[in-house]
Amino acid sequence: MPTNNIQDRAMGAIMGAFIGDALGLGPHWYYDLNELRRDYGDWIDGYTDPKPDRYHAVCKAGQLSQAGFILALTLRSLVECGGYNEDDFCRRMDEELFPLLDGTPVSGPGGYTSQSIREAWRRRVQQKLPWGQTGSHADTTEAIERTLVIAVRYAFQPDQLAAAITNNTMLTQSDHTVVSMTVAYGAVLALLVQGHTLDAGLSGKLMELVKDGKLPFHAVTRGDLRPPRLGDPDPSRAGRFASPDALLTPSYMAAAVTDSEIQIEPAWKVSIVYGMPCAIYHQLPAAYYLAARFHNDFESAVLHAINGGGQNQARAILTGALAGAQTGLSGIPQRFFDGLEGGVSLIKLAEELASKVGDL
Repeated sequence: MPTNNIQDRAMGAIMGAFIGDALGLGPHWYYDLNELRRDYGDWIDGYTDPKPDRYHAVCKAGQLSQAGFILALTLRSLVECGGYNEDDFCRRMDEELFPLLDGTPVSGPGGYTSQSIREAWRRRVQQKLPWGQTGSHADTTEAIERTLVIAVRYAFQPDQLAAAITNNTMLTQSDHTVVSMTVAYGAVLALLVQGHTLDAGLSGKLMELVKDGKLPFHAVTRGDLRPPRLGDPDPSRAGRFASPDALLTPSYMAAAVTDSEIQIEPAWKVSIVYGMPCAIYHQLPAAYYLAARFHNDFESAVLHAINGGGQNQARAILTGALAGAQTGLSGIPQRFFDGLEGGVSLIKLAEELASKVGDL
């Protein structure tokens, strides 16, 4: 695969996430879809101002939320260090984010601070605990929302990808199921940056990485999930994560896209099928479905993610990265860059990181 195509896909993944974040800023967390339509019309097709009495009210259309702020922080750290440096990341969190927080939800950059970040702030700032003792049991996607750039950086080094994402995730979230699903998302994104498509065969490629010892998931089945046979040598790999199921999920979602007997119309109703709430097990299936269905149509992918309501911002970040990795930066409509505050500097950072993809 030509290097320029890899870089285009890497930049598409990064900028797709930033665009998804900014798209979600206005219509964030409407669980009543009638209320969402009342405030924003039948179809949201761009950046919007938050309403005065809702989330992110201090912000304007095209700005980033706190998730975008932390994603940019992580991206700068990767660029300036040449790769993942946990000490540098933690220093930036201590110096650039935590002084702006007060431990309450409605505070900090973007006007809202998520549960996992509030808990990390309390343990780090109030309780004076060292990093490594700051993770909570939040079951949400905040770690994915920042570590997706780590996945891009190590798109061709799955073992380094898994180690870095695991370590970074556990700084704020300690539940091993959440960690495994976060690493799995990173592994999926990496394959898309390489040039693979989110389809029914992608999980098989991920399982080959498990069998080769490059992804730390336990596996006992043979190829195509066939059971072990009596008398066969033990084929299992006792990885850090007890189950490989998080690696199997995306291909099931992709298979649903191509199954003529499964209809989700319009596609934004995927949020109703898999659930509107914030938890990672609601968010990932919807993002995988939308990114598989609109693998060559970035605009449709992110706009259906937004118009589904609920935790649509996280859904759009995750979908935006997956879709952007498949279409590349060149496949993202220019209007999404034109309306994104700070977009020029973010593209420059994305380009700098993309130039390192594949480096050891």
